[in-house]
Amino acid sequence: MNDAAPIKAIVLAGERPGGNVLARALGLSSSVLAEVGGKACVARVISVLRECNAVAGGTLVGPTQDVVAAESLFRRLLERDDFSWQEPASGPSSSALLVATAQARYPLLLTAADHALLTAPIVDEFCAQARALEADFVVGLVPHQVVRNAYPDSKRTLIKFTDGPYCGSNLFLVNRPAGRAALQFWSAMEKERKRPWRLAWRLGLKSLWRYLIVGMSAAEAFALLSERCSAKIDFVIVTSPRAAIDVDSLADLELARTIVGEDHD
Repeated sequence: MNDAAPIKAIVLAGERPGGNVLARALGLSSSVLAEVGGKACVARVISVLRECNAVAGGTLVGPTQDVVAAESLFRRLLERDDFSWQEPASGPSSSALLVATAQARYPLLLTAADHALLTAPIVDEFCAQARALEADFVVGLVPHQVVRNAYPDSKRTLIKFTDGPYCGSNLFLVNRPAGRAALQFWSAMEKERKRPWRLAWRLGLKSLWRYLIVGMSAAEAFALLSERCSAKIDFVIVTSPRAAIDVDSLADLELARTIVGEDHD
C-alpha cells in the first residue's frame, strides 16, 4: 500500500426502507437534500471531500435513480468525472460493501452524505491516523465529553466503554481488502437489529453479557469485534465535536444550521 496514494471515498446517500423522517418532515425526496447554510448536505460533503488532500474522488451511493433523475443538484455534483453514482443497496453497510467489493485499490474512506459539518481538516486528520494503523478496518470515535462541552444540548447516541463514552463520527476507513469482512458483519447485524437474540448469537452471549453488565474498554471491545469478523478492526479518536453531528433529525438540522451560522459570524 502506498501511503502517499490518494484515497477514494464512498459517500452513503441511501435511505432505509420506509423512508426518512427528516425528508418527510421537510417534504424532500431525500434527507441529504436538507439545506445547511443554504447548501444541501450532500453538496457540502462532496465539496469538502474535493478540498481534502487525502481524498481523490469516489462514489456517491444513492439516492435512488428516480431521485437523482428528478433533482438537478445531482447532475451538477456529478458533472465532473471525479465522483460517480451508484444505486444503493438495502442498507448503508450493504451499499458500502457493494462498492468496496468492486474496488481494486485501497484504502477506501466511508462517510455519509448527511454529514454536513465535515471539514477537510477533520477528514485529512482521520485518514492520516487511520491508514497509519496496522488494521483492516478503522472506526472514528469522538469522546462524548468533547461533544458535550461544545454542544451541551445535543442528544447523541453513546457507545459506552469502561474508559469513557464515545459518539460515532460516520468516518470509517477500509484499509485493506480484508476490511470488507467488517462490512459483511455490519450488514448481518443490521438485518438482525429487530431480533436481539440473533444479535446475541452473533456476538456471543458471554461477550455480550460482559459488555452489558461488567463492561469493556474500547480496546477490548474492538478486539472482540476483530475476533468475530476475522479481520483486524481498530479505532482512532476524532477530536472535533463537529464530526459527531450528522443531520438525520430536525433537531440535528437546527443544530447544524446554528453551527454553520456561527462559522460565518
